[in-house]
Amino acid sequence: MITRRHFTTLSASALVMAALPARAVTPMRVLASPGCGCCHAWADLARARGYTVTVEELTDPEAQKSERGIPLELASCHTIEADGYVFEGHVPFEALEAVLQDRPDINGLAVPGMPMGSPGMGDDPSARYDVIAFGGEAGTGTVYYRAGTAQPFDT
Repeated sequence: MITRRHFTTLSASALVMAALPARAVTPMRVLASPGCGCCHAWADLARARGYTVTVEELTDPEAQKSERGIPLELASCHTIEADGYVFEGHVPFEALEAVLQDRPDINGLAVPGMPMGSPGMGDDPSARYDVIAFGGEAGTGTVYYRAGTAQPFDT
């Protein structure tokens, strides 16, 4: 017999699951630089948002990034593969999730270097840096998102 408490618990669980299906069914593979803590910090933030994340170490970073079409000038410490896209470095989740939802004709997004305040590097929402789309319609790189601004998608 289902009690009111069980019903409430089941209802709450159903609401949570309904809010997370895209994240829960979008596995992420993080290719991390050996010994890099911020790569794991980004992966932990993804897990906290409901993503299933596996982490592997990069064995030949330049070759592995090149194989994925990441321009060398956009490289960072880790590479994420998710749902046919590549996300390089400390990409903010709002930008990543927009790509996964809107499915633009690009290879992926990159945050070159390791900007302070980006996810995994201090997580400061006011930190300003550009997120660059590359491949497909974006060519070798165009600004997709401006972190730390009032209208980040107005580029």
